[in-house]
This record gives sequence, structure tokens and C-alpha cells, in this order.
Amino acid sequence: MSGGASLGLRSSGSYGSLQQSNGQLPSASPPLAPRKPAKTSLGGVGRGGERLLFARICLFAGRRQRMLLLLLVAVAVVFCFLFSSLISKDEVAAPGTDTVLGFSDHFRSFVNPVWSSSLSESLNMTLQTGKESGISHVKERGLLRTFPPAIALEHHPCENFSFSPPPIDRKRTGPRPCPVCYVPVEQALALMPGAPSASPVLQSLNYLSEDNLIFKESNSGSLFGGYPSLEQRDRSYDLKDSMAVHCGFVRGKIPGLNTGFDVDEADLSEMQQCHGTVVASAIFGNYDIMQQPENISEFSKDTVCFFMFLDEETEAAIKNTTMVDNTKRIGLWRVVVVRNLPYSDARRNGKVPKLLLHRLFPNVRYSLWIDGKLKLVKDPYQLLERFLWRRNVTFAISRHYRRFDVFEEAEANKAGGKYDNASIDNQIEFYKREGLTHYSSAKLPITSDVPEGCVIIREHILITNLFTCLWFNEVDRFTSRDQLSFSTVRDKIRSRVNWTADMFLDCERRDFVVQAYHRELLEQRLAVLRSQPPPPPPVVLVQQPRKMLPDNAAKELGRASATKKLTGKRTRDRKSSSKRSHRTKLNAGKESIRL
Repeated sequence: MSGGASLGLRSSGSYGSLQQSNGQLPSASPPLAPRKPAKTSLGGVGRGGERLLFARICLFAGRRQRMLLLLLVAVAVVFCFLFSSLISKDEVAAPGTDTVLGFSDHFRSFVNPVWSSSLSESLNMTLQTGKESGISHVKERGLLRTFPPAIALEHHPCENFSFSPPPIDRKRTGPRPCPVCYVPVEQALALMPGAPSASPVLQSLNYLSEDNLIFKESNSGSLFGGYPSLEQRDRSYDLKDSMAVHCGFVRGKIPGLNTGFDVDEADLSEMQQCHGTVVASAIFGNYDIMQQPENISEFSKDTVCFFMFLDEETEAAIKNTTMVDNTKRIGLWRVVVVRNLPYSDARRNGKVPKLLLHRLFPNVRYSLWIDGKLKLVKDPYQLLERFLWRRNVTFAISRHYRRFDVFEEAEANKAGGKYDNASIDNQIEFYKREGLTHYSSAKLPITSDVPEGCVIIREHILITNLFTCLWFNEVDRFTSRDQLSFSTVRDKIRSRVNWTADMFLDCERRDFVVQAYHRELLEQRLAVLRSQPPPPPPVVLVQQPRKMLPDNAAKELGRASATKKLTGKRTRDRKSSSKRSHRTKLNAGKESIRL
């Protein structure tokens, strides 16, 4: 143990001497001087004094007093420890670091050991740049929405989950939710992919813009969409490594700024600073009632952007019933008022944020779109893990609960008055000339041609951005019923590259969103209820109280009833005896005659 001499290891020969640096023991050690008593907080009392003092305390104090004294000492020690840790934390860590993520370093290292170092570095860099640029604390949090690759689990928690359809209910025969297995938010974060998904073939995607647009009768669409010709439409489906396509906002360089569908510069700045994940919805034409998300974790509240797009009509109606704070928030929603809407149809205006979120939020990695009539009741990270990361897909949408064929969907739209019947027929005939056929089992593994487009979950990569651009162009060219054009765009892209949109069950969608009535339908129902006459009040039978008689009257009544009973018995006896006497007389007469 010569190497440990420098560490001050004590030798076996002397308790008070240390080994020398050369490893040899001294020949003789001088006599040790007596030690001075150690100075302590108890007035210079050493170890012996401490023991003596403790013995005296135990002698004069009772058992309860000793326990109370020990408890006070323990509380003082814990308080000192916490106070010292808080002071050291304020001195070492950057202010607001833990509040930015909502999780401590210990938790991050528990979920993923890589997070402790890389997240701390990214936090320091982000906070430093945030201070330099003068952005607010909320905006700083918006920059921290990407995480390193997480731990790999040998067995997924939902691996043995067996799907079961909704139970049979005679009172509810329509579509219903079915059980879905979600992992906790912490595990969902640990399962987040570390790098964006690869985009097949497509390596560069640009969007066409033109200031001086001239409408031609051979073209169709709108000024907002750029009036793409049929030749331009065909070229947009010819996938290459570098492409330039129409994708709305063609009259400007920055979407939302003097392009139609315009928003304030402050709102546009907030949208550009959103990173990571965004949950978006829209209400135009005061068509729906705003629904607040529920069951959202604190981490998601700090790291996920919630944006609600409104037009001026809806904003005026909401202000009459709801207060909007200085940050333009109503609950979790960050309200964005849109002006210079490109279409006169409110439903068609709603397709802009629904399908072009990647243009409004250029720095977002994941998005969750929900229609304005829906209420989100699950955490966004749980949905991303369940429908994207677990299935290794980049675009997920629910299929219709009843219809799988585009032709049937078109007839249902015409029967329901969803759009002009002639326009629907023209769109279907156009798709038939391009090769649209009825859905059959020959299209498997594709499970449906008709989506329930009120929810879209996707990763913002080039191929999904191209898909939603081309889908929007179909909505801009033909009817606003996006269910009719979904399968055409999907199949055209799928025929050229190895990519398709994943479709999950509608009952799974109904598990994480609750559907409310449109405002118009809800008001009609309320009007019907008001017009109906109120139901008659329930008939309550009131029993009349019995009349109380005086005591003497009760006694007389009792005597009379008793007398009546006795009299009745005597009457019956008298009658019966008279009958017997009459029969006896007759018998006696007969006997006398016979004699």
C-alpha cells in the first residue's frame, strides 16, 4: 500500500502518526502532547463534556421532554439543509431553469440519463439568447420543445393490450368510444424519437408565390390558392428530390402577412416562436362554441402551444360572454383573430389552418389539429406516442365510422345538403376519369377511402407537408368537402413513393376528443325545448286529516257499535231459530198426517 501513503493512511504501529511519503515508518515517535479540548458551540465543551451535558439533560428532563428536544433538533437540521441547498441552487443554476421544463434534473436523469447534460446545455444557451433578444419568459419556454433520443424499452407497457369493441348498448346504437391504451406522459416523453423521420425521395420543398395573378377560365381555384392549372396540378404529383408547388398564401413571402388570411404581427411572431408541438383549432362564422382542453399535464401546458383561430364575427360573440386577458388567452387557448379571409364560406376558411399548419407554424415538429366543436381530453404527448411514435408513422387520421367508399360519402353529402349537388357530381366525375374506383378488399392494407377529418395528427416533414399542400389544392379547386379528395391525393403519392397516411379507428378518436353540437344545432334544440309547453305539475294526493271526537263521544260511538254487533248476532240467531221452529212445525204436521 505504498501508493496510498500520500493519501494520509494511518500506520498500524501508531494511532497518531502518519506514513511518510517514502512509505517507511519513523524509527521513534516523540511523545504525544495532550490534546486541547475541542471548541464547540456549547461553550468549549469537548466530547466528554457533551456526554456529561447530555446525561444531565436526560437526568433532569422527562421522557416526553427528551423526545420533544430531539424532534426540535431534527427539524432544525432539516431546515438548515434545505436553506443551504436553496442558496447553492440559486448561486449555481440559472434562474427559471426548473420552471421552464416543469421537471427537476433528478427526474430528467431518471427518465433519460442523456437529458441531464444535453438539456442543461440547451437550457443555458436558450436562456442566454433569450436575454439577449429580450423575449419574455413564455417565449423562452417555447424554444425548448425538442428532446434528445430517449431510453429504449424492452417491452412496451401496452404490448399485451387487447382491443375490445364498445359494449353493446340498446339505448345508444350510434358511434361510441372504445378503450385505448396510453402510456403516462413521462413515458411518452421517454419514447419520443430523437431525430425527425426521414422523408422518402423528397429533399427540398418550395412554395410558389406570385404578386400579379390573372384569373384564367381554363384554371380554377381561388386567388389565395394561385389559380393552379391542370398541368401544374399534374406536375405537383410527379415527386422528385426538389419540388415547388402551390400551397396557399401565394401573394406574399410570409404566410399570414398581406397574403389573405392575415393575422397581427404580434400573433405572427408568437406563431413563429412556437417550437416542438402545437395543438390548433379554429371557429369561423361563430359556428361553434369554444371547448377547453382537459386532463393536460403541467409539462404540456408549459411546452405545447395551443392556438385558436377566430374571425371577427366569432371574436365579437366570444367577447360578449368570455373575458380575454392581456396575453390574448382564453383558458389554454392563445386566440388569433384572422382578417381578410380568402373565402366567403366559413367552412372553406377553416381548411386553411387545418391543412396548412406547417406554413403558419414553420418551426413546429408535431401538430395536432382538432375541429372547433371538439374538446381534447387527453394529453398531446400521449396522443403522439399512441398514434405516431408507436406505429412508426408520420401522418395519422381517423377513418369514418360507417362509410369507406368515396361514392357513398358523396351521396351522403348530397342527401345532407353539405354542398351544392352539381359541384359534388362534377368532382366525383373528374376523379372517376382519373381512375377512382369503389373501395374493396383489393385495396388492403388500406382500410378506408373516407376519413373523419376532424382530427389530424402529424409530424411536419417534407412528405407530409407536400401531402397537405396537395390536399388543400384539391379543396381549393373543387368542393370544401375534404373527405371526397383525401383518397385521391393519398393514392397518387403512394403510387410514387413508399408513404401513406395511417388511418385509425373512429372509436379510438372518440376516446380522446368529446364532440359537441354546432352552435346552430344547439340553439335549435334549445329553442325547441323553450317552445314546448311546460309539463303539468305532478299530482300529489293529500290525505284529509281524520276528525277528532271528544272522549265521551268516542265512548258512546264505541258502545253503539258494540251494541250493533250484539244486535246483529241476536237477529241472526232469532232468524235461524224461527226457521228451525217453522221446520219443526211442518215436520210435526207431516207426521201427524202420516199417522
